[in-house]
Amino acid sequence: MKTIPAASSIGVAGASAASADIPARIRDLVLQSLDGDKAEDTVVIDLIGKTSLADYMVVTSGRSARQVGAMADHLLEKLKAMGIDAEAEGMPQNDWVLIDAGDVIVHLFRPEVRAFYNIEKMWGVEPPASLITTGFQPDLRAG
Repeated sequence: MKTIPAASSIGVAGASAASADIPARIRDLVLQSLDGDKAEDTVVIDLIGKTSLADYMVVTSGRSARQVGAMADHLLEKLKAMGIDAEAEGMPQNDWVLIDAGDVIVHLFRPEVRAFYNIEKMWGVEPPASLITTGFQPDLRAG
């Protein structure tokens, strides 16, 4: 797993240590769940100071649509048990599932879909080398 730091960090004035720790606790739960489900090429992007969208973005791959769906189901269950009302998009196709857990956004991909969209690059992060060699090329022929 690779963690990419933000360009700068901005502290939140008046935030208690416990509330400031919540995004890190969610991130850790996400990573633990994904590791248990054998996710591949997991990258954590630290968004603190880059955007107000979230504090962390986690991007990972599953070997098949079935595995991506199972990872999403397990993660949603664990987030709910933690008291996080997360929402998911992209199910039941499971090519790309986005889970919005508030301070943490999780992208679960099949490898060839991840290579095609290459969202890590949007945040200035190189994707894992194994994805570059996937070489997914869409068929752009009309018809």
